[in-house]
Amino acid sequence: MTRAFGRNLRAFRNLLMGFTIFIISTGVLVWIGIQYQPKPFPPLPDEKRSIKTVPLPAGLPDPVQRFYSAVYGKEIPVIETAVISGRGTLKPFLNLPIPARFFFVHNAGKAYRHYFEATIFGMPVFKVNEGYLHGMSFFESPMASFTNDPNSNQAANLTLWAEAIWFPAIWVTDPRVHWEPVDDDTALLFVPFDQREENFLVHFNPVTDLIDIMETMRYRETGDDQITILWILRSESKQPVAEGNAGATGSAMWLDQGSPWASFDAEQIFLNVDVSQSIHR
Repeated sequence: MTRAFGRNLRAFRNLLMGFTIFIISTGVLVWIGIQYQPKPFPPLPDEKRSIKTVPLPAGLPDPVQRFYSAVYGKEIPVIETAVISGRGTLKPFLNLPIPARFFFVHNAGKAYRHYFEATIFGMPVFKVNEGYLHGMSFFESPMASFTNDPNSNQAANLTLWAEAIWFPAIWVTDPRVHWEPVDDDTALLFVPFDQREENFLVHFNPVTDLIDIMETMRYRETGDDQITILWILRSESKQPVAEGNAGATGSAMWLDQGSPWASFDAEQIFLNVDVSQSIHR
């Protein structure tokens, strides 16, 4: 029995050592793999686009007025569609920041579609196709898929308006949207949802007049027993976001997580282009 026990113990040790080496090797390989950035999505073909403008509305809260003056001046473009592509990081597993590339398509203020690819060694390992069409959300990934979940509809609608940070003209040109003052560097942004309104608390930088942070209460999970959680969006841009502006960086985090679950570097922004072939599921 003693010899058999010894053989079993050695076999267990060898197995444990082999498993440990496998885990360490896999971890090292993944760490090396996430150092590689994916290639950006191909640019859209050049096309002639006309963008009309309207005067900056009067009566906006002071920090909002300063923001639009810094970004656009006295004339505000009327944005109907937007396509934003770039690269960043996602944390789909174990809070590990994985490189990703993204392609966002907006029918401004009405609908959007997202396509993400998380990559290792620059190769896609996790793909997400999601969006908000006709007032209904959808989500498709290897881990889960759902359509028209009430909580996700609320979250998707907030995403629709939050991502207008890349084309903020719509926050003053869409008649369903309005601003309310808070203080010298803060204002409330009210946006439509179903038959009611949702709002963002928007913090403006007192030096640059640009947006620093947007906050709102949003659902994170599906299910009737869920509650809304503070969703915090941070803008890292040092200059006004405009069409084609590289370096328009932002991040998103949940209050209870303490660090961003995603960051986005917009490398290409195209406005008022035909999105009819890319915004459907």
